[in-house]
Amino acid sequence: MAKLEFHHIVARHEQGMRLDAILATLKGVGSRGEAVRLIEQGEVTLNGAVATLKKRLVLEGDRLSYCVKPEQPLSLKGEEIELDIRYEDDDLLVLSKQAGLVVHPAHGHTSGTLVNALIAYCGYSNLALLQGADRPGIVHRLDKDTSGLMLIAKRDEPGLVLQDGIRTKNVERRYLALVHGIIAPDTGLIDAPLTRGGVDRPKIVVTNAADARQSVTTFAVLERFDADRYDDGYTLLECKLHTGRTHQIRAHMEYIGHACVGDPLYGPQSRPKAQCGLTRQFLHSWYLSFTHPSKGEAMEFTDPLPAVLADILAALASFSRGRTAAGENLY
Repeated sequence: MAKLEFHHIVARHEQGMRLDAILATLKGVGSRGEAVRLIEQGEVTLNGAVATLKKRLVLEGDRLSYCVKPEQPLSLKGEEIELDIRYEDDDLLVLSKQAGLVVHPAHGHTSGTLVNALIAYCGYSNLALLQGADRPGIVHRLDKDTSGLMLIAKRDEPGLVLQDGIRTKNVERRYLALVHGIIAPDTGLIDAPLTRGGVDRPKIVVTNAADARQSVTTFAVLERFDADRYDDGYTLLECKLHTGRTHQIRAHMEYIGHACVGDPLYGPQSRPKAQCGLTRQFLHSWYLSFTHPSKGEAMEFTDPLPAVLADILAALASFSRGRTAAGENLY
């Protein structure tokens, strides 16, 4: 959401005030601390030039302009929810989201979300508003029951660079997925457009409908597991997103006949034992890399499988056909 721009002409009775002091009295600012933050972030101009000195004394007739974020929606409150932060600086956060945590408020989830936790941790005014005033900090999303690495933006400018990096594939995201059945080729590419389903709206489906968006997923087989009496075997994959559609990996895996294990929406529900006791999809954002938008440094993060998913692989170990070359290199 775009920032709000305000303008003020210094009146005679305001002459001689410090820049940060007069700014604190103006609409949308509200405090000396916020005024200083706006000055430090280059959001304030004085007579057309960026103002850098908070102690600068203003004169009658000076033209002040400043940009502020929209006010925090009344429905959004900070909540003390534990965050697993892997990296933090003035521009961004990298965190590992736990399964079961909804990313932002939506119908049926008005509190207890990652956004509520971010507001409590960072403060609403210290989060980018790239996806709207009701989604502070959010650069990209993970489904409620998908765990793993996420990017959070504190400021709009670096956040926009990161979003563009996702679009241009300069932000790389890889996932670990255990899927039903044996996938024969060691690698694959799924280039199939996605849109929301007609009858079952929560589902995303492959279709050639006019509103479908190009969606591309590649995968590499890491390990295959033989079938037993309850299932058709399993395949462990590393999936790479080349686009960022809702439920992309889950919908693409169902489309090729190999839904994620435990997936309550896309997986087969008629054979409950084949779900390995999971009530969440076996899908984990394990790898994230990008160029830091301000520092220009290459950043790389990995996140091992949470225990509940690692235990599934351990239980299947006796059925393993062995790891592929990709699997040997990965874990």
